[in-house]
Amino acid sequence: MKPSRRNFLQSLGVGVASLGVSHQSTAVGLKPPKTAKPAGDGQVLLVGDKIAVANTEHGKVRGFILRDIHQFLGIPYGADTSGKNRFMPPQKPTPWAEIRPALWWGNSAPQIMEKRYANPYASFVDHWNYDDVSEDCLKLNVWTPALDTQKRPVIVWLHGGGFVNGNAIEQDGYHGENVSRLGNVVFCSINHRLGSLGYSDLKAAGGHAASGNVGNLDMVAALEWVKNNIASFGGDPNNVTIIGQSGGGAKVTTLMNMPSAKGLFHKAVALSGSSLTGVNKEYAEKLGLKVMEEAGLKPGDIDKLQQIPWREYIDIANRAVEKMADEAKKMGIQRGGYSPVADGTYLNLGTFFTDPNHFSANIPLMICSTFHEQNPDRTDAALESISLAEVKEKIKPRFGDKTSDIVDAYARNFPKARPIEIWALIVSNRKNAVATADAKVSGQKAPVYVAWFGWQPPLFDGRMRAFHCDDICFWFYNTDLMLTHTGGGKRPRALSEKMAGSFLNFVKTGNPNGGGLPTWKPYTVQNGETMILDDTSVLVNDPDREARKALT
Repeated sequence: MKPSRRNFLQSLGVGVASLGVSHQSTAVGLKPPKTAKPAGDGQVLLVGDKIAVANTEHGKVRGFILRDIHQFLGIPYGADTSGKNRFMPPQKPTPWAEIRPALWWGNSAPQIMEKRYANPYASFVDHWNYDDVSEDCLKLNVWTPALDTQKRPVIVWLHGGGFVNGNAIEQDGYHGENVSRLGNVVFCSINHRLGSLGYSDLKAAGGHAASGNVGNLDMVAALEWVKNNIASFGGDPNNVTIIGQSGGGAKVTTLMNMPSAKGLFHKAVALSGSSLTGVNKEYAEKLGLKVMEEAGLKPGDIDKLQQIPWREYIDIANRAVEKMADEAKKMGIQRGGYSPVADGTYLNLGTFFTDPNHFSANIPLMICSTFHEQNPDRTDAALESISLAEVKEKIKPRFGDKTSDIVDAYARNFPKARPIEIWALIVSNRKNAVATADAKVSGQKAPVYVAWFGWQPPLFDGRMRAFHCDDICFWFYNTDLMLTHTGGGKRPRALSEKMAGSFLNFVKTGNPNGGGLPTWKPYTVQNGETMILDDTSVLVNDPDREARKALT
């Protein structure tokens, strides 16, 4: 099937003319996109004893210059988290006297690596980059145009993986070189503790009160490093934007509700993920006690728990989740596990964004999701011809008695969509993204800008659709770097220039307008203003509202 270049929303039969469309597309206030200088036969990589040397509060670091962008990889912002530092708030790294090489990525946080590349389709498409795994993982990377005093806006990237997996460079599309050059900004990315090593709440078992949130406290420590050091890399510590995707989007919204993060960032972007509450405190503490039991230890034996090899500990912690499953359901928790805990001290209790006087009330938020976060048929061509009745059977285990009503509602809302597209839209629904936008604008004053990414790559016979993660490289001007997400070339690059330009305007001013996309109005609960991102982008009013009503 040859992929259509029409706006995907129009192809599904949603009439944009009746939905509050804004068609303005003239870029205002953004210089033409900068690109790397043609290499010719000239040198493009500079590295040496006196090249790209920067000061940090812990010692000097030496990076390299690639295509005029200074890069520093694997800079420590915290100490090794093994042994006595496990389950504890992050500690400062030990200072160093000699110039430290910052030439290669830091270790990924401990996570299960077995069979990471088992699915050849996923490995090909997402082009996973994984290196050594270690508890000595509190490292960050910096891309900057120059080591000067220009005070450029700073972007801090929080990787996805649902608080359990991932690292700062797992996809080539995460790299900061191109967006740093395009926008004259400083780009940072970080690794931090994940899963049970980052979010085991051991307070009730005699552990540190912060143990359920140390993974997020690592992020706070990285942002503190940015505040204290980024001026040495040409950045402005008073203009910092955090951005994350999937689990990284949830990291963004939890950081916006952590008291210790106050003043460390000034704008926020959540892509394909967000959260409005932390994990139930009672559940998290009971799970911590179950971990001790599963490890054969008594409450108070935290020092012994700290000495268990990290891989063994992950297995122990996962078994504890399984044994807590029935009790979790009785507590109203459908998915147990390890992520930030709403303890009322390190992470706010209750629903996020309800306090008009909270520091997050002043932070503009951009939210984006994709049309087909979960697309069922990328590797199964037979599903292209599935019927609507068969779709209902496929999704009934998830939606139960409401299945037929939900499918019919989406079919009415998107009358030209084929059954396979209806299936993808339903399981990829915007319910959580809209709930986050509604909560933020209802309780706080800073604007929210909502987007819905519908661009489809011409790969796998057009079956990839606008899938989970596909938009990242567009925001970061990396469509020619992340070829397995875009196919490369001028078509994705044209949209990327507009998306990256609008993102950079948001980073600089808190307002995305003037970057090349149509006029982007702030979101309101009444109208649900949503920027559809496609070959022809358009602002519409809540295009799937009628369909979403069936999900409640």
